[in-house]
Amino acid sequence: MRPDVPEQMSCVEISRPGGPEVLVPATRPTPAPGPGEVLIRVLAAGINGPDVYQRRGLYPAPPGATDIPGLEISGTVVAMGDGATGWREGDVCCALTAGGGYAEYCTAPAAQCLPIPDGLDPVDAAGLPETFFTVWSNVFERAALAPGESLLVHGGGGGIGTTAIQIAAAFGHRVFTTCAAAQRSALEALGAERAIDFAGEDFAAVLKEATGGKGVDVILDIVGGDYVARNIALLARDGRLVSIAFLKGSKVEIDLMPVMLKRLTLTGSTLRVRSIERKAAIGAALRQRVWPLLAAGTVRPVIHARLPLAEAAEGHRLMQEATHLGKILLVA
Repeated sequence: MRPDVPEQMSCVEISRPGGPEVLVPATRPTPAPGPGEVLIRVLAAGINGPDVYQRRGLYPAPPGATDIPGLEISGTVVAMGDGATGWREGDVCCALTAGGGYAEYCTAPAAQCLPIPDGLDPVDAAGLPETFFTVWSNVFERAALAPGESLLVHGGGGGIGTTAIQIAAAFGHRVFTTCAAAQRSALEALGAERAIDFAGEDFAAVLKEATGGKGVDVILDIVGGDYVARNIALLARDGRLVSIAFLKGSKVEIDLMPVMLKRLTLTGSTLRVRSIERKAAIGAALRQRVWPLLAAGTVRPVIHARLPLAEAAEGHRLMQEATHLGKILLVA
């Protein structure tokens, strides 16, 4: 490694399962890049839902991955592992990681690194990888949102929601979302045709009327619980429901008859455990289809707050309040 890379680095670790207060500053050895990896001096890291679940003890790091949270970063490449290609020391990039982002230095597979889109602040680019990889793989690959189809995004105010709304709208789809009342105008400005107050409106009734009784073609759901049956009732024939989180619980009881009669597909996925090769393929698709939209300014990561790395606990408190709009970043 370069001589200016220190042997020790600052980071934030999970002292025990629990609330935001268990995130504490610490010092650890600076990691070395393994085969096919690069070492990145971190500019910033994004906070994501899986980080919250990991902090609570509900989503452990996969075997071989660091227990330091943080699944997306931006920064400068400072060292290359054996066989790592496509990057050189000094390159600035953003990267999808298996963990370790809440630190001054983090390793990532070279294949999971992407260039910073032209015109985008490199700090803000830390809010791209986890969110954009998740949206692309679930909405455009698993659900195969096709030209002319409509999309409903639950929880539109978060990083996933603001990303899905923008990309789908940029591709010409009718996009709807549920959100807090205070977020409605901002999400409609991002491209949602109708932002529905989840506390004061019945989203299924609103969208049945908006679609002339047809329903929507694809639903991206982070809620679970009683939303599942309501989603099934709202889906159009041959519709697809993609579940990526379950704020209201993962165990539900449903009537399979409408699933059969409407030929529905119920699916879901997680990103962290997928192979490097699969993540690299998602990254290549993003670079071809979405990075030009970022460079043109048509799509942008929506940033709610930028906090110092040592204030990760405050970032998680903001995340849990669920009133934020877009991403919360930790600046190293």
